[in-house]
Amino acid sequence: MKKTLILSAMFCYGFITAQIKTPQPSPTATITQKVGISNISVEYSRPGAKEREIFGGLVSYEKMWRTGANKATKITFDENCVFGGAKIKKGSYSLFTIPGKKEWTVVLNKNTELWGVGEYDKEKQVCSIVAKVIETKDFTESFTIDFGTFQSFSAIMSLKWANTKIGIKIESLAAKELEKQFVELLTKGPSANDYYNGAKFFADNTSEYDMALEWINTAIEKKPDAFWMKFHKARILKKIGNNKQSISVAEEVISLAKEKKDDYGYIKRSEDLIKSIKSK
Repeated sequence: MKKTLILSAMFCYGFITAQIKTPQPSPTATITQKVGISNISVEYSRPGAKEREIFGGLVSYEKMWRTGANKATKITFDENCVFGGAKIKKGSYSLFTIPGKKEWTVVLNKNTELWGVGEYDKEKQVCSIVAKVIETKDFTESFTIDFGTFQSFSAIMSLKWANTKIGIKIESLAAKELEKQFVELLTKGPSANDYYNGAKFFADNTSEYDMALEWINTAIEKKPDAFWMKFHKARILKKIGNNKQSISVAEEVISLAKEKKDDYGYIKRSEDLIKSIKSK
C-alpha cells in the first residue's frame, strides 16, 4: 500500500511539473537583421555570468565552445555572403568558437543539430576565421549577439559576454547582383515584363490609364506572342471606355491562346471580359 502511494505521488508530481512552465536558466533568443537587402538570423541561448569568471573559467581558453548554452548557436544567411573574409553560401550553419586571450577562432559547420562539441565533425566545417578580442569597460551580464556598424551591404556581428567582445564583418554579395541588374537595365533598357508589370500596377492602383495603355503597348511590341499581356491591354481599354477595341483585343487573345498547349485560363477570362462588356 505504501509503495502504491509513493508511486502515485511520484506520478502526480511528474504530471504536475510537466504542465508547469518554468524559466530557462539560459533563455533562447532569435535575432534577425537585414544586411543590404537580405536577412541574417541567429538562434542561440543566453547564459548569464551570475558572478562567475567567464573566459578562462566557465569557458576555457583554447577549447571549442558551443557559443552560448544548450543547443549550438545557429546562423542563417538568406543570400551568399562573406563572413569574416570567408565566402559562405546561403543556408543555415552552427557557429562555434575557440576563445583565446587575444583572439578567437570562429567556425561555421553544416551540422545545425549539435548540443555540444563532443560530436563535432570537422569534415562538415565550412570556414574558420580569426577575430581579435576587445576588452570592454561595460559588463555584459548575459551572453549577447547583436549587429551594428551598418554600411549599405555590410554589418558587424558582435559576440559579447562579461568584459569581452569580438566583432565579425558580414558582407552581402547582393551588391554584385544589383550591379548586374542595373547594367542590364540601363544598357538594354526595360524588358517586356518591366513594362507589363508597370502597366498592370498603374491600371489596378491608379487612374493613369493612358500611361498603363502606353506601357502595355510597349510590352506587346517587345513580346508580340504574349497573349496574357494582350488580355491586360483589353482590360485597360475597358477601363478607358473603349469597349469596341477591348472586345477586339480580347478576341485576339482567345485566338492566340488556342494555339498554345496551355492557355493558363486566359481564354475563359477573355470570354468573361467580352460578356461583361456586351451585357451592359
